[in-house]
Amino acid sequence: MLDWLHKKTPAPLRGAPAIRRQKTYSAASGYVYQYYYQGHRRALRASEEGTEYVFEVWADRKTAFEVSVFLRDSAVVPWQQEHQRELISAERHAIAKMALFQAFDEREKPEQMRQEVTVRPADADQILATLGLD
Repeated sequence: MLDWLHKKTPAPLRGAPAIRRQKTYSAASGYVYQYYYQGHRRALRASEEGTEYVFEVWADRKTAFEVSVFLRDSAVVPWQQEHQRELISAERHAIAKMALFQAFDEREKPEQMRQEVTVRPADADQILATLGLD
């Protein structure tokens, strides 16, 4: 009856730049996306802890929508164990941003971008290798 009382409000976003800068990405899908980084917060998805990175996105310069990239903590554990160091926050942000770009490229229509992007261990390894991180 009072289900709305049991729903948790997401934590506020942190880490947003003081001055927002609109950026553009020309996707392999043929769309040109504009986006702002809104910030990040700790999150839980199906009992999996991680960080949610939130972007405000436009594909038509008229209608904005939020896109969340969920970077599972477990997605970076294999890389951290292999390299014997923790990823810093800027490196984690880079993984989320590259995962966003990958979704822009792979999802055929902007409407599909409304679905959360989830970073799995194989995705994180591939992105980190592309970035040349050691």
